[in-house]
Amino acid sequence: MKTDFTKLDRAFNPQCIAVVGESKRNDFAWLRTQSTFKGKLYSVQVNPETIKDIKALGVENHTSLLDIPEPVDLAIIVVPRTVAPMILDDCIRKEVAAAHFFTSGFAETSSEEGIRLERLLTERAEEANFHIIGPNCMGIFNPGIGIRQMDKQYTGLTGPVGFIGQSGGLAINFSMEAHLQGVDINKSVSFGNGFVLDSADFLSYFADDPEIKVIGMYLEGVKDGRRFFKVLREISARKPVVIWKGGRTEEGGRAIASHTGSLAMPQVIWDAAVRQCGAISVTNLNELIDTTKALLYFPPVHGDRVAMVVGGGGLAVSSADECAEAGLRLPSLTRESYDELATFFSLVGGYYNNPIDIGNDNRKEIKRIMGILERDANIDNLVLLLSIGFGTTKQFQNEINSMTDIRKRAPKPVMAIIPFSSPKEMRRAGEITQKFQDHDVPAFPSIKRGARALKNTLDYYSFKSSIDT
Repeated sequence: MKTDFTKLDRAFNPQCIAVVGESKRNDFAWLRTQSTFKGKLYSVQVNPETIKDIKALGVENHTSLLDIPEPVDLAIIVVPRTVAPMILDDCIRKEVAAAHFFTSGFAETSSEEGIRLERLLTERAEEANFHIIGPNCMGIFNPGIGIRQMDKQYTGLTGPVGFIGQSGGLAINFSMEAHLQGVDINKSVSFGNGFVLDSADFLSYFADDPEIKVIGMYLEGVKDGRRFFKVLREISARKPVVIWKGGRTEEGGRAIASHTGSLAMPQVIWDAAVRQCGAISVTNLNELIDTTKALLYFPPVHGDRVAMVVGGGGLAVSSADECAEAGLRLPSLTRESYDELATFFSLVGGYYNNPIDIGNDNRKEIKRIMGILERDANIDNLVLLLSIGFGTTKQFQNEINSMTDIRKRAPKPVMAIIPFSSPKEMRRAGEITQKFQDHDVPAFPSIKRGARALKNTLDYYSFKSSIDT
């Protein structure tokens, strides 16, 4: 089947949505979730008692999809699996652009009936070149126009990230946690079993979307490995793709079979193939969010040499270890830098090797110190680690201003590390993180996470340089 991007455009940016089969059983969750949709929302339901409740929600109901008086761009299907073929036929006759089948119980159950119904739906969709998202998935999230996968997701704003996930829960978790970290979704899709539209289809579609700058993915397997990696290589040369692969262990692989029915691939083969394509492999949700953030906020990263400014000797040692373990280096500064630091740096409670422990006395000189590191020929990247429990609002603002000035004038990547250890500190860290990121300086909650994100970004730009030369 040939993917029709015009149909996908209608589905991801619909003017009209129909929810088919909504009921009391799930408290009309899909209709409630789409209450923020800016277009026209319809219901399709035949049960008279249920229709009364739907009308009470203020939603217009029809007893057939074919009776809706305007073109339908996206149908959300919430019917039992035995009814799914009949609803698919109506979608085809209505010329719906695409249907999201929340319905589950197909090949992922390994049951004879589930496999038979999935085959039937697949064959019918391919004959009609009809686009099915799913089944067994949470469908589309487009916060800019109010389409949600769950009623807790944000709306009313849009970002630069496209997300493709086989797991509905992880797609939702990514959108919400990334939002808290200052990374917002442009479009996201949970595609579940993916028996008609697979990850390669959505990857190609997002690659052509100029509003999407970075693509994140959670995958459990791919239907056509050769096609997927061909598409991945082509797209990674144009924009960054960050992939979290589920099922890295034997136990995870067994869980995949009953979740989406995907065929697992040995992790060592997967990692090698992803690396050869120029995409970035990550191993958990935090690393996926952090790497996406780094790719959005950093200028191109072309070196692994880091200068770090911290506020404690023990913290300096552990931070140096975590940078080195991530594959980064903390080299000595140039003699010129050491000579300039010696003219004003107080050695009471601090020292100016790399990492530089500023102690208490040198905090007021942070702008001067960061300026020296910016000019240092031995340094590619600058890191400022803040102690959230110490310091006044004025001091933090001074540090934000200093890092912002460097970000504006220098090609070197800069980032802040803002760890916290209590709910009170977490709130303050969140506020300061947002202030940094309002000025295009990414902030991370630990040096381990920031260092890993920086190294992943460096790997991506190294790949880009290799294919550009």
